[in-house]
Amino acid sequence: MAADTSREAPLALAGPVTLATLDETGARLRRAKADVAVDLSAVTALDTAGAWLLASSGRAFGGGDAAQTLLLRTVQDALPAPAKAPRRKMRYRAGDGLASVGMAVGRLLTATGESLGFLGLVMARLSGLLLRPRRLRLTALVHHMQEVGLNAVPIVALMGFLIGVVLAFQGAAQLRQFGAEVFVVDLIAVSILRELGILLTAIIVAGRSASAFTAAIGSMKMREEIDAIRVLGLDPIALLVLPRFLALVIVLPILGFVASLSGLFGGGLMAWIELGITPSQFRTQMLADVSAAQALVGLVKAPVFAAIIALVGCHQGFQVKGDAESLGLRTSRAVVIAIFLVIVMDALFSVFFAVWGI
Repeated sequence: MAADTSREAPLALAGPVTLATLDETGARLRRAKADVAVDLSAVTALDTAGAWLLASSGRAFGGGDAAQTLLLRTVQDALPAPAKAPRRKMRYRAGDGLASVGMAVGRLLTATGESLGFLGLVMARLSGLLLRPRRLRLTALVHHMQEVGLNAVPIVALMGFLIGVVLAFQGAAQLRQFGAEVFVVDLIAVSILRELGILLTAIIVAGRSASAFTAAIGSMKMREEIDAIRVLGLDPIALLVLPRFLALVIVLPILGFVASLSGLFGGGLMAWIELGITPSQFRTQMLADVSAAQALVGLVKAPVFAAIIALVGCHQGFQVKGDAESLGLRTSRAVVIAIFLVIVMDALFSVFFAVWGI
């Protein structure tokens, strides 16, 4: 224990320094100067409360017997470290902004590397599944096909119908000015079959399925079920990711086809009501001017969009930590990233098809 090094006479305490005399002892310590040491030579009794009062005062003390000194040292070692004063917020400097940009780029590159690693792991497991098809969990595959496909048919069909109605109504209002109302059929067919049908379907499925995948896998991660799967010698990727991945790749083209049919129906109905184009005229005009390649262009995108949505949703689920806040953050991030990547990929498809004249 530190010895008394102050120039003034030490503060001499006498009698018991216990819980019963805590107020009196504390008052004496407050009246004395902060740098005055404490002399315990006349202290007859010292308990934990008294030792805490002396130790928390930050003073040097001495003169006590061996038991009192040992108690004081034990209590002093158990005291929490003093809290550091909060650092003053520095003013913005040009270098700080550059550092923030660098850190953001670093985080982006790290996240991209982790995502590519997860993609490679899934592709490796998928290759192994193709070599040994018996390992595929058909029950889980059918379950997820129902969840992400069959249960999404009503909302996808309604969305397609409304998009067709809006295109027909807006197109009729513009084309009527030039006496070209008949070309509203081409506008509806090309827009829905080539772009809007599958793109909006993928966005809806990303909102439904990417969040559902993240929430399901993230909840298992929080409850340590994934660790239990590994302990049992099973592969979480083959068990949890592949059935969801394959289910979405299978059902998204079907959902896109449903959305396109609903969009054509809604557009044809509005064209009949707004422009007087009968269903037979609508069909004849569409078959004459719109080739089947337009529908194939839209359906070719569907498996790629499905793979993006499934991989993003499952990967974000594996990134969940042990709290509910992390689960909510990863679920929101999965939806945002999936929709963003779907739109970017759709733009790349458009450029590719335009370059090749498709």
